[in-house]
Amino acid sequence: MPSDTRVKICGLRDAAGLDAAVAAGASYVGLVFFEKSPRHVTLAQAADLAASVPAGIAKVALVVNADDAALDALLAQVPVDILQLHGSESPQRVTAVKARYGLPVMKAVGVAGPDDLAALDTYAQVADQLLVDAKPPKDADLPGGNGLAFDWRLIAGRRWSLPWMLAGGLTPLNVAQAVGLTGARQVDVSSGVESAPGVKDAALIAAFCAAVR
Repeated sequence: MPSDTRVKICGLRDAAGLDAAVAAGASYVGLVFFEKSPRHVTLAQAADLAASVPAGIAKVALVVNADDAALDALLAQVPVDILQLHGSESPQRVTAVKARYGLPVMKAVGVAGPDDLAALDTYAQVADQLLVDAKPPKDADLPGGNGLAFDWRLIAGRRWSLPWMLAGGLTPLNVAQAVGLTGARQVDVSSGVESAPGVKDAALIAAFCAAVR
């Protein structure tokens, strides 16, 4: 397994969780701006957290079908490096967001079966990174962070012309297997390193990062 697999710890809400992610060697830290999520942070909370992220670690803002007004307000207050579009944003919306804000855009694409793979190729044409996630159940309130995995064999051996990140149901116990099956060089975790919804566990964060080293 590559020793340089990069880790994103998403859904951070407090200084303790952020410190744990930094100490464990995370390359990305994610802040969630979606009010239905137990990991939601206010702009003020996010600004405080972002200000303490060391140089060299990418700050990612996760938004769900956010309009320009919401993104304007977010970026006026919170210094982030990447916008993660985690809703049903169209390829045209991805292009528009990139043009308006001049920031890299990561597009999350949910996968449940072979029929979902074409969307990855479509978004690969317009996004700067792909987040290959498990598709949420039809009745789910959250577009991600549901602790669900998909059949990793669906993307085994698949490559795109841009960086991509594997997400969905990853834990310290299965992430090494997931990386081995998919060849992912980047992985994203949220609920898999929590002791309760929205409560990050420093020991689990450390174990997760150690598992991909």
